[in-house]
Amino acid sequence: MKFISACRRSGLLAFVFVGASTATLAEPALFKLPDEASMPAGPAGDAIKLGKSLITDTRKLLPANVGNGLNCSNCHLAAGTTPGAAPYVGLWGVFPEFRARGGRINSLQERVNDCFERSMNGKALAFDSKEMNAILMYTRWLSSGVPTGTEVAGRGMGKVDNKLIPDAGHGKAIYAEKCASCHAADGAGTKNPVGGYLFPPVWGPASYNIGAGLARTYTAAGFIKHNMPLGQGGTLSDQEAIDVAEFMTHQPRPAFAGAKNDYASGNKPKDARD
Repeated sequence: MKFISACRRSGLLAFVFVGASTATLAEPALFKLPDEASMPAGPAGDAIKLGKSLITDTRKLLPANVGNGLNCSNCHLAAGTTPGAAPYVGLWGVFPEFRARGGRINSLQERVNDCFERSMNGKALAFDSKEMNAILMYTRWLSSGVPTGTEVAGRGMGKVDNKLIPDAGHGKAIYAEKCASCHAADGAGTKNPVGGYLFPPVWGPASYNIGAGLARTYTAAGFIKHNMPLGQGGTLSDQEAIDVAEFMTHQPRPAFAGAKNDYASGNKPKDARD
């Protein structure tokens, strides 16, 4: 566990490592959203609101950076405020952070751009862009009250038993029964007549590429288990979620050239895509 603190120098926010430990926290911090009344007025509040809009309407607002049919909120549900669906709550205080996929310390900006390049199959934002800063401001606001260096309950995707063996054939049947009515039999999603998608594509050219986290069976299974079908999270067993994830993740989707460098330092998960 890495612990960092934030300090202000010459008006700029700087991150300073204050220590590291291999121990884990006894208990994560409770998942709690800030009160809307706490949102500041003026430029800071405007940036926070823009950040939220960029998360929920990414494809429309950032067409040069999104290469598929998705918005950030298709994975980070409810604009990053849902536990077990990659929430932003608490992220502000745990970056910079070591990530095994790249084998190095990543900044929060790099983590955001990972999503743009992989999940959005698009292009990175400039670190100093108005849009990047707005997303960071929104993340910082959602992390209000979370102590620096503290994990928050519900971070990342929900968990499943990754010792279970996936059965793609069973997953295909579950997909047809539970998922196809929204995401279509061919995984292409349901388009909105006024633009975009009512329900996002889960494979094919308009979906996330093979470098995305949800292209991994057990990561996708955690998301599915705890959040899907939409509004019915927790109704699938671990085995059912793993099976449908195995079926979905191995359907055709865009390539990602950078995937060949993932886990170059070792510790590659068994479900990582090549």
